[in-house]
Amino acid sequence: MILGRTLSIYFSNRFLKAILGLFLFAAVLIFLFDVLELVRRGGDREGFSVLRVALISALRVPLLLEQVIPFTVLFGSIAAFVTLSRALELVVTRASGISVWQFSLPAILVGICLGILSVTVYNPAAVWFQKKSDEVATGLFGSDQTFLLQNSNEVWVRQDGLDGESVLLARQLLDGGTRLLGVTVFTFDKDGTFRERIEADEARLGDEIWYLNDAIVYTTEQDPQPYGQYQVSTFLTATEVRESIGSPESISFWNLPRFIELARNAGLPAYRYNLQYQTLLARPLLLVAMILIAAAVSLKVSRFGGLGSMILGGILSGFVLYVLTELAKDFGGAGIVPPLVAAWAPGIFGVLMGLTILLHQEDG
Repeated sequence: MILGRTLSIYFSNRFLKAILGLFLFAAVLIFLFDVLELVRRGGDREGFSVLRVALISALRVPLLLEQVIPFTVLFGSIAAFVTLSRALELVVTRASGISVWQFSLPAILVGICLGILSVTVYNPAAVWFQKKSDEVATGLFGSDQTFLLQNSNEVWVRQDGLDGESVLLARQLLDGGTRLLGVTVFTFDKDGTFRERIEADEARLGDEIWYLNDAIVYTTEQDPQPYGQYQVSTFLTATEVRESIGSPESISFWNLPRFIELARNAGLPAYRYNLQYQTLLARPLLLVAMILIAAAVSLKVSRFGGLGSMILGGILSGFVLYVLTELAKDFGGAGIVPPLVAAWAPGIFGVLMGLTILLHQEDG
């Protein structure tokens, strides 16, 4: 028997509502925790207001939620399958001659559609909102903008210039690599001798020069000297700054191919950005893997019972798949594994694992 149009739409709506409900719940939860953290960090700073902090957090939440999408699909699908099973709707469906492959198809189609929309629409919007959040937050938290749940890894960059080499650290990158916040620079003479350390609130990239605003210069020969503006020479371009300091997650899906091409034309390794691009392309497959794992849980429940243990097994399987995804990204980001393999392997493994469990439970 073939699953009818009405039943397909009914199942699809159940899965979509469960997934979106969990997604909204996660959004509210992250928003509340983020607001509390921002209030703690900026409550005593000039320009602070609850409305401003709430706006900063609301604009940041969409990009933070991208990491949650696979889990909302997994848990939402498990919830939908279990609800249908406990209401005996899956039992009646299977008794009418519809196989697990047929009643899983609406959920799989929902996962594919959500994956495509999350990559082509949600990701660019989340990146845009994050940039707006950075603009609203500028000046409130100073250089300390490594907020809750954000990547706070510090990256030191060695650069060369007319005056010699220097080593630069920036805690935030804005305007496509032409503006940095929370800057520390160690400069050296042409013979490699340490000359000075510079702390600045902001740095702007000009023509082969960094313009450092509100800088304090430390040397071994005299007391720290404040400067309204200080200059450090550099041969870095904006593309090289983004490649060295910028996070791949800060570039939208539609802009990644162009940036990868620019990085390659500049002779820079673009594997981190290529990995991000391939990871986004592979997201629909990863969501399908999560749904297949949830389907394996539901089938066991409907036939043999053991609700708690099977749900726990599905959750653990999803977490294992997520850990494999993160490990593959680490290997791909380090250049150990090709980005194409690192991005697509977890999804393929998850789909094969889900299909294997379903085949074993359905056909023995």
